[in-house]
Amino acid sequence: MKPALYNELKRLDVAIYDHVMATSLLTEGGKPSAKVVGATGVNVRTGEFYIFKAKATVLTTSVPAALWIFSTELEGAGSLCGAEPNMTGDGNAMGWQAGAEFTIMEYSQSTTGGFSYPNYGIGNAGNTWFACTIVDANGKEIPWVDKNGKVLKTVAERYRPTPGDNGIAFRNLPRLIRDLPERIMKGEFALPLYADLPSMPELERRAIWGLMVGNEGKTRIPIYTGYSKAGFDPDKDMLQAVVMPPDAYTQGPGYGTAVRQWRDSGPGFTAGGMVVDWDLKTTLEGLYAAGNTARSRHGGAGASSTGRYAGRKAAAYASTARQPVINKKQVLTEKARIYAPVKRKGGVGWKELQAGLCRIMQDYCGEYKSEEVLKTGLRWFNSIRESEASKVYARNPHELKKVLECFSRLTSGEMVMHSSLARKASSQALNFNRTDYPEKDPPEWYKFVTVRQENGEVKVGELPINFWLLPPYAPTYAENYKLHCGL
Repeated sequence: MKPALYNELKRLDVAIYDHVMATSLLTEGGKPSAKVVGATGVNVRTGEFYIFKAKATVLTTSVPAALWIFSTELEGAGSLCGAEPNMTGDGNAMGWQAGAEFTIMEYSQSTTGGFSYPNYGIGNAGNTWFACTIVDANGKEIPWVDKNGKVLKTVAERYRPTPGDNGIAFRNLPRLIRDLPERIMKGEFALPLYADLPSMPELERRAIWGLMVGNEGKTRIPIYTGYSKAGFDPDKDMLQAVVMPPDAYTQGPGYGTAVRQWRDSGPGFTAGGMVVDWDLKTTLEGLYAAGNTARSRHGGAGASSTGRYAGRKAAAYASTARQPVINKKQVLTEKARIYAPVKRKGGVGWKELQAGLCRIMQDYCGEYKSEEVLKTGLRWFNSIRESEASKVYARNPHELKKVLECFSRLTSGEMVMHSSLARKASSQALNFNRTDYPEKDPPEWYKFVTVRQENGEVKVGELPINFWLLPPYAPTYAENYKLHCGL
């Protein structure tokens, strides 16, 4: 995808600034919550400082990853399973400091961190491997069932909707028997389990191992090509599934053992980001958001379509917007913040800082949260800002980039905690558990909780679940598509 996008940018004669990391949004008069008039950045190869003046700005920096888990030894930059390691929450931090409004930041999910097997590199029956035949160590096949628990006798039935359904809904997909963990514990099935590709119909076998595994993100070279060169033959060989606590076998890909305190803000289709309207405009004038930076998740296709759409809307806005005026004091303040670590000869390294931030998220914003625990976490973050973060150093532009990413993650972690404090109810859809508010999804909390910062103070708000169909918007999707999208 990258070469295709790059070539299209070159064809359109778009100015490209490679290796420049955006660090802040510039606002009119240097004031928070004011019109966005540009951005600042630093070149991570040369260390040069950049000032961008713009009538309209589109923020597309995805979600913050590696807030809870970090290990350079296990997984490079320690990102969430299968994600781009440069997803460090820079856009969230920039938007937060500028005063933009965010929602669903309290969402998180369990992750295996660096302790997982390679993405899609083990046998399983979910996601890319759906709906592979699974057998136990003795060759005994694990039954598949539909959403009603009816045993499916043929491979073809696994790909069909349950009778009476109008189509395949994600949550209603056929799956392995629900009580597989209990049956393993009773000895009915023997570990380890295996993905039995040879027994699959040829077309389905080729779809899994050739079409899917061969083209899934991060699998073409390490999995498809690597395993093939090592001698793996899907026509003859079975691939072992992960040996781990048995409840994982019914939970999808199964990359490895997960601990409840190991979490991440994605991937998922309910996770949070900036509040945007039908034009993908944020709550700040002149600022638009697309892809995973906007509320909810989109994947590659959604990122491409929303990026193009946000660009079109931003261009239309820029055609009539007044000339932006940069506030010099705001620029100088940001420049001083960026280069402070470079001026120090020693102190705290970026890895130490990152590891400390993750430990705070694990201890004070894990699977089970409460008012006291979350407030303690915020006190710890504030302590780190005043102490370790003020002593962190960078010896070169690359290390400066890593330090600035730590600052972004620190801000993102605070955003998650503030949002978690604001939602005073547990929620199954958001993987959100508060021990002091254990009731799941009470009707009065069926809404979006919003947070934003203004002059250092956190402002909490709310939006109805269907706010995009309420005034000032039209009451139906069709009318809104016609009004805003031209469809």
